[in-house]
Amino acid sequence: MEVRAITKYVGISPQKTRLVIDQVRGMGAEQALAMLRHMHQSAAQPVAKTIASALANAEENLGLAREDMIIAVITADGAPLRRWRRYGARGRFKPIIRRSSHITVVLEESS
Repeated sequence: MEVRAITKYVGISPQKTRLVIDQVRGMGAEQALAMLRHMHQSAAQPVAKTIASALANAEENLGLAREDMIIAVITADGAPLRRWRRYGARGRFKPIIRRSSHITVVLEESS
């Protein structure tokens, strides 16, 4: 059985989010949440929220046990960019690109 949760438009770049995601890929969902609770990266909170949402979907919609769920697929894809300008010397401007990401979590029941 497969359960999915998606968080869109997270204001953290996909590259920084992938550093956190790589730490929890393939773990049990409860164990991953415990690990994310103690991580200092700012991306740990939205990733934990997405995993918790997928666990809630598994319990409420399909009646699956929390302890049996493992993270099968977890990805951080690029979302729309916000382009800013910062003005520099001699009439130039320096473009700033604010990146955002979409986090997708797929949980499966362990055999």
